[in-house]
Amino acid sequence: MNLRSRLLSIWQEDALIRRVVRNSSYLFGSNSLSAVLSLVQGILAVRLLGVADWGLVVVITTFAVNVNRLLTFRMSEVVVKHMGAALTAGKKDEAAAVVKAAGLVETAMSVLAFLVVLALAPWAAVRFGNDPQTAHWFSLYGIILLGNLLYETSTGVLQVTRRFNRQAGIKLTQSVITFGVVGAAFLINLWAGGLSQSTLIFYALTAYILGKVYDGLSITILALCELKDLLGPGWWRVPLDTLPDKRGMAFFALNTNLNGTVNLFVRDNIPLYMGSLLGTTEVGYFNIAMKLITPILLILDPFIWPTYVEITDGVAAQKWAETRRLLKRVSLIAAGVVGTLGGGLALVGWWLIPALYGADAASAYPVLLILLAGYGVANILQWNRPLLLALGRPQVQVAASALVGAAEVALIFWLVPRYGYLMMAAILSGYFILSIGFIAWRGLREIRQRENSPEINEDEQR
Repeated sequence: MNLRSRLLSIWQEDALIRRVVRNSSYLFGSNSLSAVLSLVQGILAVRLLGVADWGLVVVITTFAVNVNRLLTFRMSEVVVKHMGAALTAGKKDEAAAVVKAAGLVETAMSVLAFLVVLALAPWAAVRFGNDPQTAHWFSLYGIILLGNLLYETSTGVLQVTRRFNRQAGIKLTQSVITFGVVGAAFLINLWAGGLSQSTLIFYALTAYILGKVYDGLSITILALCELKDLLGPGWWRVPLDTLPDKRGMAFFALNTNLNGTVNLFVRDNIPLYMGSLLGTTEVGYFNIAMKLITPILLILDPFIWPTYVEITDGVAAQKWAETRRLLKRVSLIAAGVVGTLGGGLALVGWWLIPALYGADAASAYPVLLILLAGYGVANILQWNRPLLLALGRPQVQVAASALVGAAEVALIFWLVPRYGYLMMAAILSGYFILSIGFIAWRGLREIRQRENSPEINEDEQR
């Protein structure tokens, strides 16, 4: 049976995978259009700024986002797990208390992150931007943190209520806003000419700020409306004492934050490492390669959260065979997307990159080839972390990522100054293959153990 026939057979016989795909399809359509807009916007931005200054913009945006990731918790996962469980049990007050606690913590930490960005902007300008005159750009972009005070909590609420279609519309509008501002700047510079490089950087940063702030405020407003309908207009008055397991919720939040911290240092900080060890031109090469890979990520990203919801339900109901089948079939779909799009990029990338971004961007092609291997594995096994979260084993994923990540960071500072940006790409891909491969194996082994040992399930329930 060929791949097409097998996928059709799976679709016809499996109601669970149809539900995942249906919920994913809302985000899939939005992300597909967003991927096109993001790709064109990236081309215009590189043509507008040049590879080096585009790399500077990437460094500036990465710095603010990563400070926020370091200090805040991944409250969407906390809300999905604890609010979802409370609603399933019919405990609306408990669900309201979960959202209230998550929102208060996230708001406080987001404000703190904004203040830290302002305080560290002069240092970041020298360390990562290689120019103290860029400090005001780092401070300016910090505004996005104030526009996203409740973003994670609100996202979790919308996932629990399965409002994936509305999330999709907001994401698409965000992409349109960012694309529109960058496109306008490109046309103004093309027709009028004479715009200073500082002005062009301002336009680029403004595009991202407007898009991010719109996204954050819209998601928050939509979530508040959902909470009012679901829990009643006075849901936020529920006392925090209503939470039945504060310690368990705090432990889960801490582990998800530790995971975010690990990802920060081993994955999300790559542009900052490159800016510090090499320069913004190399950051530009790396980001161009990522822009071409992004369509694959955006297409498959919608599967993650619908899959997480279904995995969580399957684990709670101890439907082990059904859960394994879901994971296998989600991976099969992902492999088809990665093989088709990734293979196409590998074949034509040597010509496509100079044609789209300019001759000085050609050095991004070998980076693209190397990153396709690591991100391909990561996307085929994209359920690895949601599975361990649903199984109540977030610490396993954190430990594995931290151990492999520690080796990765050590190799970066040892080898990248000697061998350059291609070595950076190779180290990052190696991290994905080793860490995610192990995490996926560990999650599948946990399922087999629980299926064969009913006493484990009883302990988990207690």
